[in-house]
Amino acid sequence: MDVEAVRTFVAVAEHGQIQIAAQELGVSQQAASKRIAALERRLGVRLFTRTPRGARLTLDGQAFLPHAKTVLRAVDKAAASVRPGRRPLRVDVMGTRVSVAGLVQDFHREHPDVPLDVVATKGDGRAVLAAVREGGVDAGFWARRVPEDRLPPGVRSARVYDEPMLLVTGAGHPLADADAVTPADLAGRRILMPGLAEGSEWAAYYAELARVFRLDIDTSGPSFGADYLLRTVAESTTAATFMGPRTPPAYPAGLDLRTVPVHGPTPVYPHSLLWRDDNPHPGLAALRAYLTDAYDGRPGDDSRWTPAWD
Repeated sequence: MDVEAVRTFVAVAEHGQIQIAAQELGVSQQAASKRIAALERRLGVRLFTRTPRGARLTLDGQAFLPHAKTVLRAVDKAAASVRPGRRPLRVDVMGTRVSVAGLVQDFHREHPDVPLDVVATKGDGRAVLAAVREGGVDAGFWARRVPEDRLPPGVRSARVYDEPMLLVTGAGHPLADADAVTPADLAGRRILMPGLAEGSEWAAYYAELARVFRLDIDTSGPSFGADYLLRTVAESTTAATFMGPRTPPAYPAGLDLRTVPVHGPTPVYPHSLLWRDDNPHPGLAALRAYLTDAYDGRPGDDSRWTPAWD
């Protein structure tokens, strides 16, 4: 069915005059009449009765009108969904309770005029990279620095956030009341990090951290989410975990938990933004500028630790 013929039908029905509808649509009266005639042939019914005062809907035309309007709304919505500057900027944050989700929330508060569609791809950064490369999202985060020569053609990357690790303990843990600890202070102590998928950048990060500082990072057992992990830590006098200052944004109610800064050096988790360099969405430029301007990374800063592969 010709969508423009349907659009012409709705315009004539609303104005009652083919001439006025044609002017609104920017076509000649003859072209508008031909569209209506073609639509009537396609449907096999008369949609209008011509009178000296204009065009009046027949019973079939009255029955067709609400459906025609629904068709036009769907078509317009479909076109808007892919029109740069009109559709929301689609950003993959990997998870709604991870640190980069907080970065996008901050961006939204600073730029409420940029419509956002926030999604969370299940998987590691390679899944996000595939979504960016294939156009499923406008931008996404990878929890590591991504060298340009390791990216597919047309995909760009920028380091946007170094997330400092905090030690999280229960009130009965020996380090619960410490003002700060060093990685060396944690040697041999049990650090719970369940659910790290083998081969993921998360697992690689903590494996390197454990090797360099001789930490006992326990990745065994199922992962029931951050809330369950924090309840386990709160009830333990020997186990702790690592979390960033933005992860999670709030602790479950009723837990007596302590957060202890880690210095000398501070382990930080690198996060990069990925995007396609041929993406014209104006919101993407605003997001990139906001994140890169806010990035406070200092190359060669020996007070921070990142793995050698970063």
